[in-house]
Amino acid sequence: MHAQYGKNCEIRQFKLNAFNPGIEYEMALGVNSTLDFRVAYQAALEPASSKPLEDFDFFPAITVQNRYYHNLNSRERRRRSIYGNSGNYVAPTVAIFSPGDRVVEGRLVDGIHGYGGLVYGVQRSYDSGFSFSIDAGAGYYVGPFKGTIQPVVNLSIGWIISEKRWCVGL
Repeated sequence: MHAQYGKNCEIRQFKLNAFNPGIEYEMALGVNSTLDFRVAYQAALEPASSKPLEDFDFFPAITVQNRYYHNLNSRERRRRSIYGNSGNYVAPTVAIFSPGDRVVEGRLVDGIHGYGGLVYGVQRSYDSGFSFSIDAGAGYYVGPFKGTIQPVVNLSIGWIISEKRWCVGL
């Protein structure tokens, strides 16, 4: 009989994001699961546009993901680093954007908008503290426009500024 001691995921880590300026906090929920909070000035599509895939802007945003890292054990068995939750994940994701009043295609759009969806992602962190993650999927966008399903892509490039390590394998 084998016993699991500790967790594969970092207990907690704070990151500063450079690409989408902001801060991110990731905390362990289980052996291979984390809850990730990001507050940033984030690149996003403009869902109030008639061509949202062609209309991008930066909006203040809060994003929450419940990440399940499915390959941490296999990465560790192959002697690959799992530091900083370096692994591949599946995550339900929710984001709220607060862009304020803006003019889109000649009409005034105000209020917040957001999405809920599912993404697949990759995160890698290095001993220097450099970290990046990218995930993509689909989400249902809601707000002061007709709700619709659109692509979701998140990119974080930055540095781990504080962590509580607890990377213990099987």
